[in-house]
Amino acid sequence: MANLDSDGVPSPRKLEGKYKAMVVCWFLGLGTHVSWNSMLTIGDYYYNLFPSYHPARVLTLVYQPFALGTMLILLYNEAKIDTRKRNLMGYIIFFLSTLGLLVLDLGSSGKGGIGNYIGICIFVAAFGVANAHVQGGMAGDLSFMLPEFVQSFFAGMAASGALTSGLRMTTKAAFDKSNNGLRKGVMLFLAISTFFQFLFSADLAAAGIHIEETASNDIAKHERLSNKQLLYQNLDYGLDLYLIYVLTLSIFPGFLFENTGSHQLGSWYPVVLVAMYNMLDLIGQYTPLINSIKLESRKGLLIASLSRFLLIPAFYFTAKYGNQGWMILLVSFLGLTNGHLTVCVLTANPKGYKAPEQNALGNLLVLFLLGGVFSGVALDWLWIIGNGKF
Repeated sequence: MANLDSDGVPSPRKLEGKYKAMVVCWFLGLGTHVSWNSMLTIGDYYYNLFPSYHPARVLTLVYQPFALGTMLILLYNEAKIDTRKRNLMGYIIFFLSTLGLLVLDLGSSGKGGIGNYIGICIFVAAFGVANAHVQGGMAGDLSFMLPEFVQSFFAGMAASGALTSGLRMTTKAAFDKSNNGLRKGVMLFLAISTFFQFLFSADLAAAGIHIEETASNDIAKHERLSNKQLLYQNLDYGLDLYLIYVLTLSIFPGFLFENTGSHQLGSWYPVVLVAMYNMLDLIGQYTPLINSIKLESRKGLLIASLSRFLLIPAFYFTAKYGNQGWMILLVSFLGLTNGHLTVCVLTANPKGYKAPEQNALGNLLVLFLLGGVFSGVALDWLWIIGNGKF
């Protein structure tokens, strides 16, 4: 006779396919942020086309309201939505929007101007809609499975930043000395990113969706706490994520592109800073696997999240008085702590909830995360006060 868990559901005698599922989760996370990280890593190109339009700040600000607004709508209707269709829709939108960026630049022959800038903003808004579909849906479903699945999914998201940064540096170096080399490198980079996103949309989403189907079938079988009750019981975890991302996005990427000055690396400087952030963010996603440094205390997580705000004066004085080595070190620490604390919070949230409750809790936590991102993006504009006209 099969053993029963606390909810009266038969529990498997042996967990099969765990590592295969972790790999699938990692690749699904990778596909979630390839499009957006592609936008961030070609910031130097957009600053060349639109020098007066603050691309790093404006595009990030355009992205976030659509991500947050869509997430709110999806959370409100979470119990009625087919998660499989939600995730597939998100990956398809990612692919079409990335392709749209490439087509827009090819069609305009790489010209600037407000019309092309608005077109880019439209595709960036679509990234936000797609992100809410995929990140909330996957985090919700994986939350009532194994913590390792959540960790793998968010590690894959961080890996997308490292992958796109490495690819961007390669394409930039390949065309650095050629005529119109900046645009040629960006076009090759976008073409490769579009191909990757097509693979994720066509293959990985369909291949990985079986992870969710069994869980989705279980959701309808149980009653659950309301979203309000879940929020009350886990408000500190939501606050942790909000604080982590409001700090990170108040610095990354706008400050790195516009407020760090000119250094020996020249046009490579912001590209290197973004790459270092992405690399250390990826490493930080794996450091919680070391039990001795994994934070699980609710009070400890809150203190650690608040203490990161000391990075604000550190970045200010380093940009004003420090050299590029100190800035690279600070950016690396920003990425490392962002990745580490994110995984600690998302894998430490209370166990014992029923499947539909953990699904809803996962969506709630992602909502706080996106809320922190949106607030951080808005606060990032404060750095330009006293540093030139708007």
